[in-house]
Amino acid sequence: MTAPESAALPPGDAGRLLTVSSLSVALKPGAAPIIAGLDLAIEAGETVALIGPSGAGKTTLLRALGGQIRPSAGAIVFNGAPLSTLSGRRLRETRRLIGFVAQKHDLVEPLRVHRNVMAGALGRWSDLRALRYMFWATASELAEARRALDAVGLAEKLKEPTSALSGGEQQRVAIARALVQAPRLLLADEPVASLDPTTAAEVLDLLTRLCREHDMALVCSLHQPDLAQRFFGRILELQGGRLVRDGAGATPPSAHDPGRA
Repeated sequence: MTAPESAALPPGDAGRLLTVSSLSVALKPGAAPIIAGLDLAIEAGETVALIGPSGAGKTTLLRALGGQIRPSAGAIVFNGAPLSTLSGRRLRETRRLIGFVAQKHDLVEPLRVHRNVMAGALGRWSDLRALRYMFWATASELAEARRALDAVGLAEKLKEPTSALSGGEQQRVAIARALVQAPRLLLADEPVASLDPTTAAEVLDLLTRLCREHDMALVCSLHQPDLAQRFFGRILELQGGRLVRDGAGATPPSAHDPGRA
């Protein structure tokens, strides 16, 4: 799957996809910051687990990295662009390169699986094309959806109602939707919190493997430190909105490795 064209990284920052400098985030002026003075750099292809207790600021940090909320102070530079200060069209164009997988996956369950998958293309489609797709999909569009579903092991579910899938399968559909978006950075907020341990491990193995294969950086918040240590190459720990740990996790296999069992 080919990523769309994007701005080049600044000279000297080859491989560095995301740089966060002195980041602070408060929900309103004068309020205590939820994120305070955070510095961070992430390279393309890295798999990063974000751990910490409830209220540590994990979701707030992910929303800031995704351009959904503005920092109170500091800067976020993504793919060479000052994400923390962009607005309007430039912000929308930059955010197309940032995918998001949520805990509840945000699928429209009555729709066929392929329509949920191709929602990942809406950022590059016109409104007219998106409306037409809801009633009639071309062969090439169905083929693109099938390729994304094949990557997550669900090609045979292409035309099934999304409501007929299990929770683990629906999370895989959400990952396929993100692949169609072709992001350079993928953010995942507690993507396995509602899954049983076996399915959670399968989804994280799939998610980290796909990110390595597509050279996407992944930042994934988790409540399970054991899963973070098992599947992610780097572990960040937040406490009280501050970064208290930045260390190594598992040694990731090669992108050509078929993955862990």
